[in-house]
Amino acid sequence: MSCTTILVGKNASYNGSTMIARNDDCAAGSYTAKHMVVVEPKDLPKVYKPVISKAEIPMPEKGAMRFICVPNADLSEEGIWAAAGVNEKNITMTATETITSNERVLAADPLWESGKKNGREYAEGGIGEEDLVYLVLPYIRSAREGVLRVAELLKEYGTYEMNGMAFSDDEEIWWLETIGGHHFLAKRVPDEAVVIMPNQFGLDEYDFEDAFGAQTDHICSDDMIEFIRDNDLDLTNYSFFDIPEEDVESGFLFNPRDAFGSHDDADHVYNTPRAWYMGRYLCPGDFIWDGDDADYRPDSDDIPWCVVPERLVTPEDVKYLLSSHFQGTPYDPYMSYGDKSMSGAYRSIGVNRTSFMSLAEVRGDREVLFELCFGSNVFNAMIPLYANVKTIPEYFAFTPDKPDTGSFYWANRMIGALADASYRTSLNHIERYQLDVQSKCKALIIKYDKLIENEKTAAKRRALCEKANEEIAELTKKKTDDLLDKVLYEASNIMKNAYARSDA
Repeated sequence: MSCTTILVGKNASYNGSTMIARNDDCAAGSYTAKHMVVVEPKDLPKVYKPVISKAEIPMPEKGAMRFICVPNADLSEEGIWAAAGVNEKNITMTATETITSNERVLAADPLWESGKKNGREYAEGGIGEEDLVYLVLPYIRSAREGVLRVAELLKEYGTYEMNGMAFSDDEEIWWLETIGGHHFLAKRVPDEAVVIMPNQFGLDEYDFEDAFGAQTDHICSDDMIEFIRDNDLDLTNYSFFDIPEEDVESGFLFNPRDAFGSHDDADHVYNTPRAWYMGRYLCPGDFIWDGDDADYRPDSDDIPWCVVPERLVTPEDVKYLLSSHFQGTPYDPYMSYGDKSMSGAYRSIGVNRTSFMSLAEVRGDREVLFELCFGSNVFNAMIPLYANVKTIPEYFAFTPDKPDTGSFYWANRMIGALADASYRTSLNHIERYQLDVQSKCKALIIKYDKLIENEKTAAKRRALCEKANEEIAELTKKKTDDLLDKVLYEASNIMKNAYARSDA
């Protein structure tokens, strides 16, 4: 899946929370309907059987927890694809960001092969994006445990695709990237930093001394050093493994992106421009991003995996970035004036094929928020919901197989298509809707945070979370229906068979 991920460390966020967010984008030519659900331990199978892989994975017999997630509405086509979620211990997960690799890595540790069965492509074995949230999130009680659980699964079952995934709790965020069929690197996101991840291998600094020592900030496959050495994957112009021991101890860092990633021409259209735009927004004064003397350009291969933002980052910043289409640059596909020769030259972050976006905000002693969008982020709003619930409002849970305005997913798909066609006249309606619904929903969160804080029992706190979500759903539906009415009117006015003379 094509996606974009943003991870915000607790010292980089506006309120000390950890935030992990991701666009879940469909493959070209497809639009996968999504909905939000609660999964109870009793709902989990004893043996997990993917739809697109022949793997069969026994689930742990004990310790499963309730969690919320955003699976496919139709499980028959490609399986669950739960994509992101929060469990009842307030541990959050995104899975997965499809990442790149290279021929050397895939030759050294091949992915599981794919084939066809009844006209459908499937993998001979291994796990992937379809499976990971169900296999991991119910069983972990910290972000670090998420890394260790995935490490076990990769070692035993392997994978048929390259993936990156994030885990967070109230103290830290971890990012894990798979390497070949059975290997991985994981790194703790610096508390003061923001990770900016397009569909490309991301990690650009790694400390093996820590990974094979205290594991404070780095964890990797047990045989990673041998894997790199035996397969000539070290691309430094000196041998990383031959440097003096005192230099290693002084903090010499290995660049995994050079060894395990890609630098293809396609990356310079599809991936690096997204990282460039996010870095440009977060650190406008620290680097030069435009012009002949730019430190980083849209086609730069060395854009940092993480940056220290120039100011604290809010959920609204994350939403803006994950909705962006290169506004304020020559590459905006919607630009209406000036030199349009480069308009639409690069793959936007906010695209038509986004199924949903989520932002999990772990807020210390306050209830975790799971902020949700459906459809193309350019035209939708991010709705904050409490994660500590056993029921989901129908507006977010109901996604039938055909368009229905009673479904938040389908209402947003309709709005996006209509507003894109009538962009110049509908944009004002979209912006007013986004400001209106997001501010009113946040006001409800402020109201219920105060009520929840005064409740002593878990059951009463959860009941208030569910009540708040229902109130937010009612408000969101009213505002979204009104927006649909407005953009339908604007799109109708620019139909090609329009005529000015009235018959009245």
